[in-house]
Amino acid sequence: MPAAGSDNHAAPPLPRTVRIGYGLGSLCTGTFATVPGLILLYYLTNVLAVPAAVAGAAVFLPKAWDVLINPLVGALSDRSRLRGGPRRPFLLIGACTLPPLFALIFAAPPLRGAGAAGYVAVLFVLAATAYAVFQVPYVTMPAEMTEDPHERGRVLGWRVGFLGVAILLSGALAPAIAHADGDTPESYRLMGAVVAVLLAVGMFGAWLATRRAPAAARSEAESSLRAQLAAARSSTPFLHLAGMWTLQALAIGVMLAGVQYFATYTLGSADAVTPLFACLIGPLVLFMPLWNRLARRKGVTYAQWCASLLYTAGAVLLAFTGAAGPAIGYAAVGLVGIAYAGLQLLPLTMLAETLAADAAVTGRRRAATFTGLWTAAETLAFALGAGVFALVLAVTGFRSSDAAHQADQPAAALTGITAGMSVLPAVIAAASLLLLHRYGAAPTPPRPLQEEPARAD
Repeated sequence: MPAAGSDNHAAPPLPRTVRIGYGLGSLCTGTFATVPGLILLYYLTNVLAVPAAVAGAAVFLPKAWDVLINPLVGALSDRSRLRGGPRRPFLLIGACTLPPLFALIFAAPPLRGAGAAGYVAVLFVLAATAYAVFQVPYVTMPAEMTEDPHERGRVLGWRVGFLGVAILLSGALAPAIAHADGDTPESYRLMGAVVAVLLAVGMFGAWLATRRAPAAARSEAESSLRAQLAAARSSTPFLHLAGMWTLQALAIGVMLAGVQYFATYTLGSADAVTPLFACLIGPLVLFMPLWNRLARRKGVTYAQWCASLLYTAGAVLLAFTGAAGPAIGYAAVGLVGIAYAGLQLLPLTMLAETLAADAAVTGRRRAATFTGLWTAAETLAFALGAGVFALVLAVTGFRSSDAAHQADQPAAALTGITAGMSVLPAVIAAASLLLLHRYGAAPTPPRPLQEEPARAD
């Protein structure tokens, strides 16, 4: 929000290259959020013969590390005196480290079982650290490039647009390459290298294009996770909004982890993951502008209710695939995909509005603190989604195997795969509606923003 008495609309707009170039960074964030959640658990259980419970831990624990590393990265970025500003040098460090580390995750030596899980977990921890180095400064930059909310909205529009492209491209491309030779270690190794190139394009592109970005404002995150949580507790709207999105991200994470298993064991073909994922992600490009239009006409909270209810309904319908046939499954995933287009856009819009209202009420610019918590919670939720689905597999008796010998699954495991892909995400999404209701019940009344007094160094 602008300082009192300022005229932000008189400020020059950001260069178009900066807006588009910043959006390129979403090729990284969208890809890294999608590909591991979509195929890493399946890679462990069905290619490297890792037991489901161990595989779930190997996927979840490295991403949970982000909750601890994000505040540290935010604090280091805030205090940075590196040439190029406090944010862009971190983008470059992330761009140099994440792509090769990601490729190495899927380049495991000839190990099986616990040894393979240990290798993947170590590389995933390193990759998650490199991702945090890029992501935390990246999500802070729009609030610092301009104080004009309209201009900031244009920047975020490019970010969300490239996010949709990244999810669609990586989500369709990665499984297609991985399954090209029948789920062999070599095909997964090639997939890791190709996705690493996509990550590098987005990360280096964002770093290069934002060199002309102005520094209109500076927000600083708290130096520790405990201090960030204390700041968040002072904003009830942010707590409700972040809690709602965390539950919805968890539901999405569970469903993403289950897509490959659902294709293989419920639809009967591992290759079915490509059209299934196309139904899930394809509506992003078509329906995201429609969700944006609905938000402008009816309000963003109203649009978020519509998207949340549609997601829940689609997940429930998905449970009837086994009885009604694959067509119902594809249709249900299509409904989920339409809702997913809104869930990728609307919570970010609500977050921007919440941060602006918080700045107006408190007189403090806490965007870095709140966005750091937001990204940490989102990352943890997506990682926990894979862990939860792995727990469902373990409880229902799923049998792990390697690429050369696929094990037959008991009936309980097949039921668990369908329920974990449908009923469980529906229940989690329904729980998020309570927090959405509380978010909209007591909006924070704005008042003019007062600038913070200068700090003594």
